[in-house]
Amino acid sequence: MSFGKSRARFQMEAKTGVQFEDVAGIEEAKEELQEVVAFLKKPEKFTAIGAKIPRGVLLIGPPGTGKTLLAKAISGEAAVPFFSISGSEFVEMFVGVGASRVRDLFKKAKENAPCIVFIDEIDAVGRQRGTGIGGGNDEREQTLNQLLTEMDGFEGNSGIIIIAATNRVDVLDQALLRPGRFDRQIMVDPPDAKGRLEILQVHARDKKMAEEVSLEAIARRTPGFTGADLANLLNEAAILTARRRKEGITMAEVDDAVDRVVAGMEGIPLVDSKSKRLIAYHEVGHAIVGTLVKAHNPVQKVTLIPRGQAQGLTWFTPDDDQTLISRSQIMAMIMGLLGGRAAEEVIFGDAEVTTGASSDLQRVTSLARQMVTRFGMSDLGPLSLEGSQEEVFLGRSWLNRSEYSEAISARIDAQLRAIVDHCYAQTKQIMLENRLLIDRLVDLLVEKETLDGDEFRQIVSEYTNIPQKTLVTSP
Repeated sequence: MSFGKSRARFQMEAKTGVQFEDVAGIEEAKEELQEVVAFLKKPEKFTAIGAKIPRGVLLIGPPGTGKTLLAKAISGEAAVPFFSISGSEFVEMFVGVGASRVRDLFKKAKENAPCIVFIDEIDAVGRQRGTGIGGGNDEREQTLNQLLTEMDGFEGNSGIIIIAATNRVDVLDQALLRPGRFDRQIMVDPPDAKGRLEILQVHARDKKMAEEVSLEAIARRTPGFTGADLANLLNEAAILTARRRKEGITMAEVDDAVDRVVAGMEGIPLVDSKSKRLIAYHEVGHAIVGTLVKAHNPVQKVTLIPRGQAQGLTWFTPDDDQTLISRSQIMAMIMGLLGGRAAEEVIFGDAEVTTGASSDLQRVTSLARQMVTRFGMSDLGPLSLEGSQEEVFLGRSWLNRSEYSEAISARIDAQLRAIVDHCYAQTKQIMLENRLLIDRLVDLLVEKETLDGDEFRQIVSEYTNIPQKTLVTSP
């Protein structure tokens, strides 16, 4: 009844409308895949030397980095038959259907070789076998076994290239990852500043942009954004422009779109009251530490306009993409996070501190604990005492065994407290030394509701008796 037939969508010549020039920001991945396209177009160039066509290419990366877009670009460039299917389409409620569909898919692929088979979200069918409490899903395992056999079993699959995409390579079965099945594993990482600029240029082609809009400035302001995030950002800016009945997208719409994507929808501004001033002191506390502490990222914007769950927000933007973070930077981050609570305590007294710092304190505790137990940045020495949490349902241990004694556990707690207490004392000292400046900034923030980073730093520099940057000292 056609249950066992493959559900793969087949295109004889995949006119996806996507070429390699439409994929920006991931040059290394594109270079690897252009070689695959060259294999498909002119195989004799490689076979003359004795090179074999790669069996499979696994695209690994976080969601939104462009894995599926790369597969579309390959099919568009190679001009060969293209099968596309999702990993979840193999397994159904009937026993044996998944394995039958795999067989049918490869039978069709062999008839149309050379061709490309693209399996999206392969982790749906390629998870480790024999995992979970009481065994795994046997039907899914049969499907995986059939896939393993078809990719590199007794029968050869000459001319069929499997391209698969996943953001959960840690759950895949080891037999699936070996050379001969997936010969190449290509990391598709979030883009750097140069990559983000290239992606923005691609997505800005069909948008009406005002001359004042600087794509370079947007790229610098969006560290960590993936290609999908940047596409969504420009789309949100275009929607805001249409809503405001403007002719083209300006920087005001882009800035609002960044805020919306990161923090959520804009709320109704608070009326001037004790609560609003308290939130203002809290946000200025974060921003003043970020401006005066040497290793901290610079302030981008301070606002009292609520967004999402936050009543006020302080944005920090790094000068460059940070791949490695130093001890002084982590200490500066902890001080910046504690700035809000320290300002509340110094200005209003210990009895008037609020719950506004709850998420800040969670991040402070997490950072301090990682310094002690994972990064070796404490008096305990260069030891990694805690690994990442392992999942029981992937065949890991049911009980997470402690990797240190109770005596070390007590020392970890003591070190954690020492780091946080030291940072909090330094942060309070900054508040006490700059009380007049903080009052001036709060009055201005309550009046204007938003201060950008340049304006904030200008006001700080006017108070000439204040050192521009203070060093973070160790506890």
